[in-house]
Amino acid sequence: MEKRELVLAHSPDSDDAFMFYGLATRKLRSRLVTLKHVLHDIETLNRNALEGKFDVTAISYHAYPFLAGQYRLMATGSSMGDGYGPILVSPRLFAPEEVKGKKIAVPGLMTTAFLALKLFEPDIDPVVVPFDRIIEATREGRADAGLLIHEGQLTYDREGLHRIADLGRWWRQKHDLPLPLGALVISRKLPCEIQSEVSKLVRRSVQYAMDHREEALSYAMQFARDMDAALADKFVGMYVNDYTLDCGERGRRAIELLLRLGHESGAIPNRVELDFLP
Repeated sequence: MEKRELVLAHSPDSDDAFMFYGLATRKLRSRLVTLKHVLHDIETLNRNALEGKFDVTAISYHAYPFLAGQYRLMATGSSMGDGYGPILVSPRLFAPEEVKGKKIAVPGLMTTAFLALKLFEPDIDPVVVPFDRIIEATREGRADAGLLIHEGQLTYDREGLHRIADLGRWWRQKHDLPLPLGALVISRKLPCEIQSEVSKLVRRSVQYAMDHREEALSYAMQFARDMDAALADKFVGMYVNDYTLDCGERGRRAIELLLRLGHESGAIPNRVELDFLP
């Protein structure tokens, strides 16, 4: 089979950079494929995936039911918050019960963070703000509160913001499961042999980063916004772990529950069966 170049799209963040270190630096190679990396924020990735734009792409689990006809889930590459996750913050401390009716800056209507927030409190007034501008928008009073993903979960207190709720902690307390946030999917148009090869490559890359943590973290630091090495190491450890190698049975149960509750709430119009690449 002729070697194919595929596009792998993911977020410009330290956890994704860490996970794909072995592939991005060509330390890991394949006789069947080469991967060209394209970087976008997660909501842009979700929207592009609706159009089937990329061969392999990171998406939000919330987005999967909308594009399951074009992509298959990969068991490797997931981001799950096991007792932690997207954080709701505000300049003014108030009780979680007071979220109802408030204007909330969110990183995108297809993000899992937004779905989790809607399950936490359906009656909110969302305003979409790029994920890396939510702290600023919240601090300046353009929203009553902001929903933080990525590194902002660890740095919000520097900006004088208060944590109102940790949705990953809330989900864990309610369901005793991790909160599935990000997934990696692959186009159904690709031959089965290519799909399988990409899955193996990504798993090797995650394992390589874990086995060579110091050098992979050093590479990822160029994507670590406003974080020192210790904080970046903590953040990477939160979202690149055993669930990333393989989401496993517990992870799959969490995904099924999230999407079922999303459907029952009306946030997701259709029920979907999880179709994982073997």
